[in-house]
Amino acid sequence: MKPALETVDQCPVCGNSTFSSYLTCEDYLVSNQNFSIQQCQKCTFRLTNPRPNEQSIGAYYKSDQYVSHNDNSGGLINTAYRLVRNYTLRSKLNLVNQLNGKPGKILDVGCGTGAFLETCRAGGWQVTGMEPDPDARAIAKEKLKVEIKPSLNALKGSEPFDIISLWHVLEHIPNLNESIEAIHQLLAKQGTLLIAVPNSDSYDAHYFKEYWAAYDVPRHLHHFTPSTIELLFNKHGFTLVKQKPMVFDAFYIAMLSTRYQTGKTNYSKSVQIGLTSNAEAKRTGNSSSLIYLFNKA
Repeated sequence: MKPALETVDQCPVCGNSTFSSYLTCEDYLVSNQNFSIQQCQKCTFRLTNPRPNEQSIGAYYKSDQYVSHNDNSGGLINTAYRLVRNYTLRSKLNLVNQLNGKPGKILDVGCGTGAFLETCRAGGWQVTGMEPDPDARAIAKEKLKVEIKPSLNALKGSEPFDIISLWHVLEHIPNLNESIEAIHQLLAKQGTLLIAVPNSDSYDAHYFKEYWAAYDVPRHLHHFTPSTIELLFNKHGFTLVKQKPMVFDAFYIAMLSTRYQTGKTNYSKSVQIGLTSNAEAKRTGNSSSLIYLFNKA
């Protein structure tokens, strides 16, 4: 696999054009190629740069181990992921119910195979999904019996949504500013935007460094921290209301990271790092992954 690469010349957060090297990471999932992560010298935003272009990035998602696009991928880690997912799906439904007060209209951007929307619909929500991957989109369409849109552009003209969610999706989107503008137009005036992303300033990110699984190059084009994601969304007319930890992510990411580091999953070490990361996050706010709640300013 020889990728067609493109270079990002301007920071999508602050517009600065000078970057410094941050890390070089390997794609352990598909290609075993190395990719550079750079950091903006002005606002510290981190991004994979250069990166595969739009025409070549799809090949890097073709793996049975890519769980969000495949309902049947195997292995102990992915089985554990799906067991925990059943719990977290209920937690996510409780969260959106609390935010809206009652079931309403929800858009899940990057809905994958539709598991979250299936949970929401069972809870009385009117569901809409967007998923660019055609295979995952087909599974979601069959599961939900509704049309799944292939892009944000395809949602233009839709009635506003009470909740818009992106669960570990924003880091995959190449055109950040255009997408956030589109989301702003689709969100109801009193609606809430939920963004869940890995935190590259977390304890486990600093511990594992280039082996940290949540860098997931080149599929993850952007590597957020609490400060840079708030800067980005403030620019587009959003106000950060709250951030919430995703405690299970620290353990799942640690399991993958130990495997990348040594070639074999170290379960006891993964639990230890996960516990330490969550304990540190109580002090610093830097959980392995975070849910950000934004309202329109």
